[in-house]
Parts: sequence; structure tokens; C-alpha cells
Amino acid sequence: MKNFKLRFLFAAFAALAANAWSEEVVVYSARNEQLIKPLFDAYTRQTGVQVKFVTDKEGPLMERLKAEGANTPADALITVDAGNLWQAANMGLLQPVHSKVLQANIPAHLRDPQNQWFGLSVRARTIFFNTQKLKPAVLSTYEDLADPKWKGKLCLRTSKKVYNQSLVAMMIEEHGEAKAESIVKGWVANLATDVFADDTKMMEAVAAGQCEVGIGNTYYYGRLMEKKPTLPLAIFWANQAGKGVHVNVSGAGVTKHAKNPAGAQKLIEWLSTDKAQNLFTDLDLEYPANPAIKADARLQAWGPFKQNLINVTKAGEAQAAAVRLMDRAGYK
Repeated sequence: MKNFKLRFLFAAFAALAANAWSEEVVVYSARNEQLIKPLFDAYTRQTGVQVKFVTDKEGPLMERLKAEGANTPADALITVDAGNLWQAANMGLLQPVHSKVLQANIPAHLRDPQNQWFGLSVRARTIFFNTQKLKPAVLSTYEDLADPKWKGKLCLRTSKKVYNQSLVAMMIEEHGEAKAESIVKGWVANLATDVFADDTKMMEAVAAGQCEVGIGNTYYYGRLMEKKPTLPLAIFWANQAGKGVHVNVSGAGVTKHAKNPAGAQKLIEWLSTDKAQNLFTDLDLEYPANPAIKADARLQAWGPFKQNLINVTKAGEAQAAAVRLMDRAGYK
């Protein structure tokens, strides 16, 4: 009898251990640990499911997934920019996910039409200007910044960053390659100085009067203004009379060889719901991808804007063409 009880207890503990292992989700993430760890910790507290994660740049993570193949421990991939997500899908690293939750929570233009990845937070790339030199009434569109009236007044981040590659890729989709190239050449002709390594330095140059206007991501603006709230720098929502502001996403997909695809799907579904969406906007000043969730009050203070509804997968599909176009235009 005693041996029977011991065997029963051993079997019960073994079952619990096996269940805990099966519920563990492993994530490869190109997002910084300080952003994703609070999300995963909240998920574990709510569900009991442990999330293990590895962080690195998106390129090395995708190459790692490719090299590991069926032996990968990763169940999910999280990265920034639709161009990177498209590339992961194009490399055969992701699998389709058929989820009513994600279909309901994430708008069609912010997810892969083949359901291989889903946007989880939105970053708008728009216009920023020096309030001591310009009135917002003189601003309008990305395309207008190619006009000679802006000669010597424009600052830009390097074309080497995927954010600008995606912006130009979407312009190719909207205008065709010839017109997009003409616009980019106009930008280059209007530059006040060399391109900048990052959006923060570009915005600081605008605020310092080195130039009068530039293009950047909204969350960089939010971070900068929290540190230096008196800077003469403001946001302008581009193309509101046209298709709207260029938006991009951070997002996630289930890896092709996931050992726990159901667990990965549940995690991604949870990331599209209110608690996680609020954490995205609170922690990194990004907009919720789920339109039912209100943005943080700091973002709401910047005012409402119309998004460009071209599917963000186009940022990936036209990325190579965008890189070649920027090279031809002399955009470094």
C-alpha cells in the first residue's frame, strides 16, 4: 500500500512537471528586454505559463531560426517593423495562425494577409517641426518636403534604417517607383546637413534650428520631450487630406517548427488584449494595435490622426526596391 501511494505521488508530480514544461513558451525577441519582460511577467502572473526569451537584433535572430530549423526551441518570434516580419515569413520561418481573437483585435492593414504574423503595437512615422521657425499651417505631406521651398531646411535619419526603408517602400506602393524616386531625390536636395544615425539626434537638430523640419517615429518624440519638455519641437500629422500617416508595427508570429504552437498562439492573442496593449503604450509610448484600446494620455495629447490603411506587408514586399531607389537618389 505504501509503495502504491509513493508510485501515485511520483506519477502525479511527473504529470505536473510535464504539464508545466508543455505550457512553457519560448520567444525569440528583437524587442529590448526592458519592454518585453514586464509583458511576459504579467502573462505568467495571469496564466501561470512561464515565458523564456532570447533577445537579439532581428537579423541574427532570423538567421538563428533558419540555422536551427526543426531543432529550434523558439515557439514565437517578436520583432519590430513590418519589413522584418515580412522577411521572416518570406524566409519560411513562420506558420499560419487561424485565430478569431487576433482577427477581431488586429485590423486587417496591421497583419499579414496569410495570418503568419500580427501587429501588436503601432508606431507612426510623421513630420516634426521647430515651433520657433514654422507654423503648422505651412506643413502638409511627406511629398511636399521634396519641394524646393524646403531647400536647406530638412533633416532626415539615415536610409540604412529599416524605418525609412519601409516608409519609402509604402510610397512606392502608393505612387509607383518613378514618382517615389522623384520625391526622395527632392528630400536629398533639401537636406540642411548630413543624415543622422537616429531619430533622437535628428529631432534635436530640428529643435536646435539646424533645420526646420524632419521625419521621425512618434515614440522617439515622446521620450525626448519627457526629458526636455521645453524644446521648441512639435508633431505634425502628415497627409491627413490624403491617405493618412505612414504607420508601422511591432508584431509577432508562431515559428514554423514551434514545439508549443498552441501556447505561442495563446501568448500572441493575450498580447492583443487590453492589459498587454496598455503596457505597450505605457512602457514605450507606442499606439495600441487593437483599436478598441485607448492610447496612453501622453499620446492622446498629441491629437488624433488618420492612418494610411495600405497593408503594412507592402513595407516588406517593396523593401529591396526601396533600398535600391534610395541608393540611386543619393540618400545615404
